[in-house]
Amino acid sequence: MNDVGVGIGQRPVNRRQKVVKSLWTGIWLVYLSAPVTDLLHGGHSTGVRILGWLGLAAFVTWYMLLVFRTGRGERNGLVLGSLGVLAAQSALLALTLGREWLVLFVYVSIASGAALPPRMARWTIPGTCALLTAVSFAVPDGHSYLGGLLIPALLGGFAMTGVRELVRTTIALREARATVAQLAANEERLRLARDLHDLLGHSLSLITLKSELAGRMLPGQPEKAAQQVADIEQVSRQALVDVREAVTGYRRARLGAELAGARVALTAADVVAELPAEPGLSGLPEESETALAWALREAVTNVVRHSGARRCTVELLHRQTLDGPVLELTVEDDGSGGGGTGHGNGLTGLTERLAKAGGTLEAGPLKHGFRLVARVPTARPADIGSPA
Repeated sequence: MNDVGVGIGQRPVNRRQKVVKSLWTGIWLVYLSAPVTDLLHGGHSTGVRILGWLGLAAFVTWYMLLVFRTGRGERNGLVLGSLGVLAAQSALLALTLGREWLVLFVYVSIASGAALPPRMARWTIPGTCALLTAVSFAVPDGHSYLGGLLIPALLGGFAMTGVRELVRTTIALREARATVAQLAANEERLRLARDLHDLLGHSLSLITLKSELAGRMLPGQPEKAAQQVADIEQVSRQALVDVREAVTGYRRARLGAELAGARVALTAADVVAELPAEPGLSGLPEESETALAWALREAVTNVVRHSGARRCTVELLHRQTLDGPVLELTVEDDGSGGGGTGHGNGLTGLTERLAKAGGTLEAGPLKHGFRLVARVPTARPADIGSPA
């Protein structure tokens, strides 16, 4: 995730993200212009103004703390107590300073929807509106403001219950995704253990048996013992080859897996991802697929860590060139920090990897963003130009 944006359901992790979230939460305080105007031009005495400013500041601080911590699962008793304090402040300020302060009840209703679970908010929101109605009739000419405040209080409060549930659902989804990733990693480790057991179990058993036979034959039958030792060497060499092939299969990057990983990484970073379905890879040399998969991984890593992008587009196209058919990967973002003026170590290593597979790499900044284009041959050099 970039340093500025804060995703739904994610807590700000640095000061800059806290400022951004505070701005988004506090932007609706603009509707407190009526109480502010009343304090500035309402004809109140200096003492009343000071008390009014202090009351308004206390109300805003308490409100911001409640809404800012939406979805964090605080104890409902503490939240209800805080809402009671906000409602008492609103009633006191409206009754003492005038009808302009009735707008505070709208914020109490919104805080109820944001900080309480729906089963409780469905009672506190109408209760806040009922208190608003009662106070408006007790304030001189307050009923004239009632129509313009009652509907926003109801709609705003119940709308915030939906926002709260969205935040909680997003948090649950992020936790579930992390659990799934952990389970997948555990399953992969178990599968590797099973495969290694299947590969080595028979070979190691045979090596043990032949070692015992060679030990018994050594005193009187050195020729047969030497044959057993030769068999042990052959079996061990074959086991080593099998293990290397298995490990290579696990380590080799697959294009389909990298596409799926790119979608997860970009989504987690709040980058809008436009990814293709995996194209037909039949006949594509393993080294070409591996090089292209590493190119995709490197490009997506740069987008997530360095670009500050909000959108990333990935394309995979089969093209016919003068040198033969190629599979072309294009990764383009709209960020500002992905490229720089030259290739870093990652792109340099990627260029070398693609060159070994017979491919090429082009990377550079755009007017708004960065683009990486990697091409690999879809046929081995011996197959290019041969008759079908």
